[in-house]
Amino acid sequence: MRTIEEIYQALCSQFAQITGLTAAEGGDLSVRFYAVAAELFSLYAQAEWTRDQCFPQTAQGELLDLHGQLRGVTRREADWAQGFIRFSVDEVRDSPVPIAEGTVCMTAGQLRFVTVEAGTIEAGQLYTEVKAKAVEAGAAGNAAAGSILIMAVAPTAVSSCVNPEPFSGGRDQEDDESLRERILETYARLANGANAAYYKQAALSFPQVVAAQVVPRSRGVGTVDVVAATQAGVPDEKLLKSIREHIQDMREIAVDVQVLAPTTVTVDVAITVEAAEGADGEYAVDQSAAAVRGWFTGARLGQSVRLAELTALVFRLPGIANCTITSPAADVAVSGTQLPVLGALSVTQAQ
Repeated sequence: MRTIEEIYQALCSQFAQITGLTAAEGGDLSVRFYAVAAELFSLYAQAEWTRDQCFPQTAQGELLDLHGQLRGVTRREADWAQGFIRFSVDEVRDSPVPIAEGTVCMTAGQLRFVTVEAGTIEAGQLYTEVKAKAVEAGAAGNAAAGSILIMAVAPTAVSSCVNPEPFSGGRDQEDDESLRERILETYARLANGANAAYYKQAALSFPQVVAAQVVPRSRGVGTVDVVAATQAGVPDEKLLKSIREHIQDMREIAVDVQVLAPTTVTVDVAITVEAAEGADGEYAVDQSAAAVRGWFTGARLGQSVRLAELTALVFRLPGIANCTITSPAADVAVSGTQLPVLGALSVTQAQ
């Protein structure tokens, strides 16, 4: 697109060719030409923007959402991280200690989490674990184990809190590039009511589903298995039932369709990291662990765990000078219906 100066020069040139006169620099006519050039530039910019919004390859924001609606694809909304918080008392008590629903706990970085149900430390017990979720949706809520240590207002008699396991399932709202990729995939693999793309697109139309695999003739002629995964990994039965009912309403006649959760393959990971000069070693360990946890999501359905990918994931983090993966000892191959899930995770600092 031409700049304002280029448009201005073109106007002056056209004026000179037609009239044989030259617009004086700084004169009234030159000022008018420059004002017209600025308006034309604005029109060109608007026309270019409008053109971009006409195609899913270049559309942005809400207009990209509209392209997605035409293909049955919706932007995935942000989701809340969930997990359990352990509430403890200093000594065994003779009476129960209630933990109210809505109790707020925090990390040192002031990420807030709230209990979504009431709990009770029974008489004679030192602690109880209560289901909780992040107050704000997003990947930032995927707190590492042992990081939720502060109670905004401690329940009576409760002395401490901690999350024994990491919080997981939190995700940011899907960005334009990810949504664009899914929209364009529906054109590359046109669903015709009979092929695998048809059933895959049906499963992916649910915003909770981040990956799906289709196995035609899995149980013989006329059968199809659809395997779906969520951000957290294995979908619950309620979601599987919803997908199943949706596909039953649109499937071909005489086709037996099953909607299944993936078979999980547990992968234990052990990494030794070397902090860069001047970098905080403990922080290097923590961010490496967080990166690995965030890498094992349902989006990895059917994708093998390759040591090269894990190494690159950790090595490109700021403050990491080197890293060595000691477990797994080799790549972990998975089939299309299997989902690698993180087992035991150990990240240590090189001595």
